[in-house]
Amino acid sequence: MLDLLLTTHPVLDNSWITLDFNALAQNFWSATFDGLTFGAIYGLIAVGYTLVYGVLNLINFAHSEVFIVGAYGVVMTLTALGFGPSAPTIGIGSIIADLLLALIVGMICSALMAFLLERIAYRPLRRRNAPRLAFLITAIGASFAVQYLIFVIRGANAEPAVTMFVNSPVFNVFGTIIFSQQIIIVIAAIVLMVATDLFIRRGRTGRGIRAVAQDPDTATLMGVNKERIIVITFVLGGLLAGAAALFYVMLVPSGVIYNGGFILGIKAFAAAVLGGIGNVRGALLGGLLLGIIGNYGQILLGDSQWADVVAFVVLVLVLLIRPTGILGTALGRSRA
Repeated sequence: MLDLLLTTHPVLDNSWITLDFNALAQNFWSATFDGLTFGAIYGLIAVGYTLVYGVLNLINFAHSEVFIVGAYGVVMTLTALGFGPSAPTIGIGSIIADLLLALIVGMICSALMAFLLERIAYRPLRRRNAPRLAFLITAIGASFAVQYLIFVIRGANAEPAVTMFVNSPVFNVFGTIIFSQQIIIVIAAIVLMVATDLFIRRGRTGRGIRAVAQDPDTATLMGVNKERIIVITFVLGGLLAGAAALFYVMLVPSGVIYNGGFILGIKAFAAAVLGGIGNVRGALLGGLLLGIIGNYGQILLGDSQWADVVAFVVLVLVLLIRPTGILGTALGRSRA
């Protein structure tokens, strides 16, 4: 049936679908490790979606622009420090110091953007007890507004590429070379996610976030400052999006453009849903799985366009079986 479809359909006949299992078998490990690298970035961005949804039951579609603002902060900082298309020739200590500075600037830019969105776009709606649909439409509108504000300021072209360091091979796994970039991104993402999980589960502020997520009215009666918790939630998601921005620029040096966060944000949102929206651990799990599945689909079907299709088809199938996502626990029901 598939062969008949491939030979009779003019579009499919032009090698849009190859269904090459040999290519998948030959590139299985490289696709897995590359998928884990991109998936770690999806997971960090997904935490912003999952935290805001857990506290406000709001899908903050403007979170993709929170991420891209951080990416602009990273690129502009590194450019000001002398980084360019080629890897710098300065010492390793200077590179680490410069990357830490870029990381801090990216996190501050994203956190500030998240803070402004909460204050300007969402807080007025909460004070008026606006319906959920108003929040959703505002989130979409805010996303486009920030995109085109960046377009007006920085133009339609992507920012010049910045290469942070020489991406050296480190070791070999099943015949696949693992590069320094992949190790740095995956380990740093896991460390940040574990720190965020501990902050929410064991910290005083984290208990406040879980209390507001579970029952905002009761939390307020118990002395929790709901408005302060909401602001902290947005800022925390922004900080992680800013960290993801540094890793994204590290992986895609010329990928920072005014609308560059949109598709990435959609994938991160899908990762949050796949892992169980409202669940911090689920965001990381969903991100890693989405990155790997997308890579498998891209190799199997022979075109990078299919990576997103396969990832979202798998997402739909998982949700049909388990509508709350793989881990499925809401933020407010997490145990301390």
